Amino acid sequence: MSRSAARRPVIAVGGHVVFEGRTWQVVAMDGSVVRLAAEDGALTSVLAGYLCAATDFAVVGARPAGGVPQWGLIETVPVREQERALAWQRHLQEIECGLPSGPGSPGVPRPAYALERPMGDRVKAKADELAALGWSGVSPATIRRMRARYRRQGLWGLVDHRTTKPSSRTGRADEQVVVAVLEALRRQRGRSKGTLAGLRELTRQVLAESHGPDAAVLLPPVSTFNRLVRALADPQELPGRPARTAASPAPPFTPAMALRPGEQVMLDTTRLDIMAVSDHGTAGRPELTIALDVATRSILAAILRPAGTKAVDAALLLAEMAVPHPVRPHWPACLHLAHARIPYERLLDIDARLEHAAARPVIVPETVIVDRGNIYLSAAFRAACETLGVSLQPTPPRQPAAKGPVERTFASINTLFCQYVAGYTGSSVVQRGRDVEKEACWTVAQLQDLLDEWITAGWQPRPHECLRHPTMAQAVLSPNEMWAALIAAFGYTPVPLTGRDYIELLPTRWHKITDRGIRISHRTYDDAILNPLRGQPSDIHARGGKWEIHRNPHDARQVWIRLPDGHLAEIGWIHRDHVHEPFNDHLWQHLKSEVEHRGDSERYEADLADALQAILTRARTGTDARPSARETAEVKRVRPALPAWPDTPAIAGSGGGGGAAQILRETSGTSMRLPGQATGDDPGSDGVESLDDLDDTDEDDDQDWAAAAEAGGFGIYDARQEAEQW
Repeated sequence: MSRSAARRPVIAVGGHVVFEGRTWQVVAMDGSVVRLAAEDGALTSVLAGYLCAATDFAVVGARPAGGVPQWGLIETVPVREQERALAWQRHLQEIECGLPSGPGSPGVPRPAYALERPMGDRVKAKADELAALGWSGVSPATIRRMRARYRRQGLWGLVDHRTTKPSSRTGRADEQVVVAVLEALRRQRGRSKGTLAGLRELTRQVLAESHGPDAAVLLPPVSTFNRLVRALADPQELPGRPARTAASPAPPFTPAMALRPGEQVMLDTTRLDIMAVSDHGTAGRPELTIALDVATRSILAAILRPAGTKAVDAALLLAEMAVPHPVRPHWPACLHLAHARIPYERLLDIDARLEHAAARPVIVPETVIVDRGNIYLSAAFRAACETLGVSLQPTPPRQPAAKGPVERTFASINTLFCQYVAGYTGSSVVQRGRDVEKEACWTVAQLQDLLDEWITAGWQPRPHECLRHPTMAQAVLSPNEMWAALIAAFGYTPVPLTGRDYIELLPTRWHKITDRGIRISHRTYDDAILNPLRGQPSDIHARGGKWEIHRNPHDARQVWIRLPDGHLAEIGWIHRDHVHEPFNDHLWQHLKSEVEHRGDSERYEADLADALQAILTRARTGTDARPSARETAEVKRVRPALPAWPDTPAIAGSGGGGGAAQILRETSGTSMRLPGQATGDDPGSDGVESLDDLDDTDEDDDQDWAAAAEAGGFGIYDARQEAEQW
């Protein structure tokens, strides 16, 4: 038997075990039954499983629980104490197994320590031996105490810790001064940091409050006081250290590990380093929200919003990553999924939707890892995760490295995509150009299309150093290649999502149905389907009889109401025909602050609809020519139309408004003629050449001039009146 095998805790016939507070000798073993004999002659039989499960069970002579000696701690004590602990170990091993060097060592036990003798006799013999060797104060009780410590802590338990206690941090300082310094540090905690001199004065005040101004307690010298403060204060509380730190000390970094697609998907939001044109024509940095699969490093979905990403955006992000991304009509053929390095034919047999999909993975997340932002902890996002069967895992507080992969992805997007886009702001103010706002030329929707194309063409086929297959450790894989390798092992399961599922993920509000329809923020939604429900309460009594409404915060042109039969019906805005582009609540609130609220609510809502269409038009055309207050007043004034001039289109003040400048804009590209002027289509007429030609005009033209003057007085040149003034 080897020495290492002999030291293993093995129950064998003839060995000794500790059971129920007593030492027993194993005298027989029959299958799983162990026969034990005590020192006083008592016999018992127990099952081996019951014996080993006892709380105080131990094999006599086995290595204690301490295992390998804690040499790092033992080296911190003086050499004399190390030698004394090793001597105690040899004596205790001789008591336990009969040999000073431990079980399995060569030699024969001395008669006083033979295993046949009771343990009490061996302990008493060792106490007598140590007393004869000059060890003072060693009794059988001392030996039993040292045996117990050796079982619990090993060699470290045999060290006399009275000699290893560190010296006091305060040295010989007065205890009253120490208490006063601790109180001064407590009062200073959380306040703006000062200097050691200020803390010394505060300590003097604490001593005066505790012992009186005439107390005999004196502060030590300045240098001694400073050493005392450094010994008592936490390093972060010392004067001169920052009162607030940027973050707590970072714990040991542990990279996120995922073995299958969708096992861990990280979601995060940041501002993009690009200036984009918003809906109301101003330049600003949009917010980017992405979903990154840890196993493949694939960007499963990305959403750009002008400002204020909402919980519905994160919820729709979950649904977007579970369905194939469609290929845009203007994308090249190489961006189709059929041209990617994946088993396309096998996947197409499983999911027919992949036929027109882009070369990006389709992964259903199992667990999403998010920070503690409001949008990710909201009820809407939690409900979306529950609907799609996704586990939600918030990161620990104040640990930014918990989402390291997605944070690094944002930096890669900045260097690989953003810096090549017009309106790039740089990663800091120092790197920003002077006229970044003037360079902005892309809208948020256009940037979204560019970003989706770049993810398909620039990110997914790009090799990543962290992506290496276990069987191809030397090869660096791309996200698409890693996805293809993992789906071969874990498979692919399509998730069919319909339009109804997307509507169910939209945020919910509760409103009443009045005679006018549904009113939300000065917008009226109405449809004939609401006729049987007007003024009627719903069956949801907990909501006061209000009806369940689903709305998209980024497209307020319609809402969806849950009918009594459970279906969601679309209800359009009454002015939806006047607004041909989606708009969000942010733009609507901006319009409400600019449009004056006068008249009844219907007129106010119509004015908002007109202003909304105008601002969307300006944003689309890139112009910011806003009508003046005078022009706006003229638009609202109803003016009679001018009589039509011969052979020319009528120049009327109705329908366009805006004064002479507006009329010139409306008639741009049309040659204007004075009354009696020939058209360019008449080859025999050269138009008005002189005042003599004007004398030949007929009386009908004179009436036209008078009507024009009475109608609006647009200041058109009158040659006869001008001639009378010469």
